[in-house]
Amino acid sequence: MSRVPHRSSLFALLIAVVLTACSSAPTRVPDTYVVKRGDTLYSIAWRHGLDYRDIARWNRIGRGYVIHPGQRLILRPSRGARVAASTPAPSKHPAPVRSAPAVPLGPPVQWQWPVDSGAATLTTRPNGGYGLTISGKLGDDVKAAGDGKVVYTGSGLLGYGQLIIVKHNETYLSAYGHTQNVLAKEGDLVKAGQRIATMGSGPQGTPMLYFEIRVQGSPGNPLTLLPQRR
Repeated sequence: MSRVPHRSSLFALLIAVVLTACSSAPTRVPDTYVVKRGDTLYSIAWRHGLDYRDIARWNRIGRGYVIHPGQRLILRPSRGARVAASTPAPSKHPAPVRSAPAVPLGPPVQWQWPVDSGAATLTTRPNGGYGLTISGKLGDDVKAAGDGKVVYTGSGLLGYGQLIIVKHNETYLSAYGHTQNVLAKEGDLVKAGQRIATMGSGPQGTPMLYFEIRVQGSPGNPLTLLPQRR
């Protein structure tokens, strides 16, 4: 009968604590939110577990997704408002109903791992979905997991540390938490494999990267999209 080393048990416990901190989320979405300096529509949606496109639609925000400090956003529209925002006014000659596209808009994402090595631990988030914690060394390169646009950099989201969010298309966003030296800024176009930051420390002081891929606003399982490691 093999014996599990005590160090491995401590490491597993540490990872569990870290994941709990990373996946923390508010238990209830507020009805409205006042935009603060440094917020983006993407970070607000991420913080409250919403799809940025829904917030844009409920608040009649254009495709540029521009918001301003002091602006009050609706996060929990009434049922009537939700229907009104998502359904066009009736007409005598309504257009045929079209189903949503089954594939992501834009070119497909050629996913790759955001770090070259390190043990990856998958967790089910308490508020639903998945996150991936990847161990490593302080200062390790953190790379974009796919082509996209940086839509948020900052530390305003509780539990993520210094966070980078990349928008790949209208379906996929990826996030890189607990980074150290951020080498990309909001608005930058990045390529898969491009160095965007270095690995920092998690809540317990251990070097790590917390990684998510959100599919239409929901955190999916990154392991189903990332290539298999050799």
